[in-house]
Amino acid sequence: MSKQNQYIRWFEELTINDIPLVGGKNASLGEMYRELASEGVIVPNGFAITAEAYRYMLDQAGAWPRLHELLDCVDDNDVEELARRAQQARDLVYAAPLPADLQQQILDAFRQLQQQYQEDLTVAVRSSATAEDLPTASFAGQQDTYLNIRGGQALLDACKRCFASLFTDRAIHYRLDQGFDHFKIGLSIGVMKMVRSDLAASGVMFSLDTESGFNDAVFITGAYGLGENVVQGAVDPDEFYVHKPTFAKGYRAVLRRTLGAKKIKMIYSDGRTREPIRNVATSNYERRQFCIDDAEVLQLADYALKIERHYGRPMDMEWAKDGLDGKLYIVQARPETVASQKVGNVLEQYQLKQVGEVIVKDHAVGSKIAVGQARVIDSVAKLGSFKPGEVLVADMTTPDWEPVMKTAAAIVTNRGGRTCHAAIIARELGVPAVIGCESATTAITSGSLVTVSCAEGDVGKVYAGRLDFEVKHTDLSQLQRPKTKIMLNLGNPELAFKLSFLPNDGVGLARMEFIITEYIKAHPLALIHPEKVADAGELEQLQQLTEGYAKPEEFFIQRLAEGVGTIAAAFHPKPVVVRMSDFKTNEYATLLGGRWFERDEANPMIGFRGASRYVHPAYAEGFALECAAMKRVREQMGLKNVVLMIPFCRRIEEAERVLAYMAELGLKRGDDGLEIYVMCEIPNNVILIDEFAKLFDGFSIGSNDLTQLTLGVDRDSEIVANDFDERDAGVKTMIKWAVEGARRNGRHSGLCGQAPSDYPEMAEYLVEIGIDSMSLNPDTVLLTTQRLLDLERKLGR
Repeated sequence: MSKQNQYIRWFEELTINDIPLVGGKNASLGEMYRELASEGVIVPNGFAITAEAYRYMLDQAGAWPRLHELLDCVDDNDVEELARRAQQARDLVYAAPLPADLQQQILDAFRQLQQQYQEDLTVAVRSSATAEDLPTASFAGQQDTYLNIRGGQALLDACKRCFASLFTDRAIHYRLDQGFDHFKIGLSIGVMKMVRSDLAASGVMFSLDTESGFNDAVFITGAYGLGENVVQGAVDPDEFYVHKPTFAKGYRAVLRRTLGAKKIKMIYSDGRTREPIRNVATSNYERRQFCIDDAEVLQLADYALKIERHYGRPMDMEWAKDGLDGKLYIVQARPETVASQKVGNVLEQYQLKQVGEVIVKDHAVGSKIAVGQARVIDSVAKLGSFKPGEVLVADMTTPDWEPVMKTAAAIVTNRGGRTCHAAIIARELGVPAVIGCESATTAITSGSLVTVSCAEGDVGKVYAGRLDFEVKHTDLSQLQRPKTKIMLNLGNPELAFKLSFLPNDGVGLARMEFIITEYIKAHPLALIHPEKVADAGELEQLQQLTEGYAKPEEFFIQRLAEGVGTIAAAFHPKPVVVRMSDFKTNEYATLLGGRWFERDEANPMIGFRGASRYVHPAYAEGFALECAAMKRVREQMGLKNVVLMIPFCRRIEEAERVLAYMAELGLKRGDDGLEIYVMCEIPNNVILIDEFAKLFDGFSIGSNDLTQLTLGVDRDSEIVANDFDERDAGVKTMIKWAVEGARRNGRHSGLCGQAPSDYPEMAEYLVEIGIDSMSLNPDTVLLTTQRLLDLERKLGR
């Protein structure tokens, strides 16, 4: 390297092996610019000012002795003293002049970059520490970045500020916490084309699911404007998932999306203020739209997969869309340092044992539960009042908050999404956090006792008072699999990724009703025929639900497809048996707009439900939407592991009509491997099992309804509740006949009711009669699996 360019390295000259010279961020940018451009991954060009330049500047200024005085004996537990020494260290570094030859090299490289793009090029000036973005320690956000820098003198000043930021409070504390020597770490600076995301959107993505560690999904977040709001948690971003295995097979579909509030966006100032950037409110139109479209989500997923494949490990990436050229750029990539670092095969399950009053709720980070006194902190200046073991409640957090975050029992914020600063640090610390609650700092009172639960799915909750909970640890490495297949009962897509880690053979019952109730909320016919909804308030709610969709029906299809698709993806390629809707008329009537399409029935439990609805003029259009969603899951998402199941099918003729209608709607049994099961829950299903076996690929015994109809007991009636018992000899005989009939016809037999979850002896009975599978509630899987293994050994199987 010539003396002329001693302190400059262009991205095309750098590889990931250059971390000691240019830090993790710059080394990774250079590696991607060199190696992945040919694969279509776009990285803005730029150059690195080496860590040698940082040392050269301080050598020339004679600054090292004073820095040692300030930092050699710093106490990271004394927040105020640390802040004082850090400020003095920054002042010292900023006051050190840039040597003339270093200045010249920076300005020459800047002019060369201007020639590649345009004369009035603005640049991002980004710090890159030599211990940054390591596989085991992220150092994320510890040093400063300066955006939209215009002109040579502004660039030189930004470089000095970057050098000084090696000694922010947060950076000093983090190095002490991680055991790094302040003086063995250097700071490089990246100078790169400014991606004008202020005019478009930006965000963060991971090549795995950050909460569960599920490795088969790309998780993308985004919001309008510069990415700082997403990273720091100042905005609730849009979220997207893409399923990696089906994407690799050529299927191009967004698995699941969640619209974020995106109330503000960060843009460049108009020159009337001293601040270079500012936040402005987004318009109502912007808030109602996703910040990027499906094609862009899929392009980002493609980038993520290529970057992950190149590095050979899960990655944490930042992306930005340029509002001028419309291109999507990768502006940072580093190893994911939390979920991918988990070792061992021990399953840790937190479970609440009480119900309580929910104060606030929103994004759950982690899957733990914690109890502590709440401490509302509204500014960095008040961090000194925080006591270890308290629950930190704040509007949002920045890296300056990390010294107290590591001592918190839990973290709760008003703002942010699951890839913001608070979420990233909470994961790294193993602390439960509820992010983006909007009103946390006003709804929660300092000094009050709260329980923070992130063990109930994607939605974290803060409860008033202390609630009892338990923690179960299970070593899965030694757990064998029984011959009888153990599947899961599951309706909530939010739990799917986490529950996929349980030992299982797939999902034996995915309930469509939960998805419709929680994610759609509206009666399908109210979406198809809003003109029949004779209530202005309900009509307005329907319009709000479906805003942004070309047709209200598309809202139903997309939401249902994404809910089922998430469950199917979580367990792919294992079978996921999806039961078509089985609401009763009184349950359908409670959906938005439902009362205009449902009749009153004296006994809806044995009335207009299940298969009888599907081909009836009163619901056939609604069933068509269900089928369209399932067709999308299998054909567009590529999740061929979905098995469909028809509930409450009373007669052979009814089964034939339903199957013919499904074929007409594009779901023909046998086509493209489609299997269709039937619920075996009516005595007639057992009596005529040989005939039903000619029409269906398998039987799933619904022990609840089969017990009800065998014993003639309404399971909703409290007065005869004591007579409802799945262990009754007559019910067990019915189950045995069903299993034998399925085996006789070469059809699958399974049971998906409550019985084996509630009664261990029923699980043992099912093994004895040779059932193929049983589907259990998740909380009983491990215990039942162990019991079945013991029983099979006893039976010599």
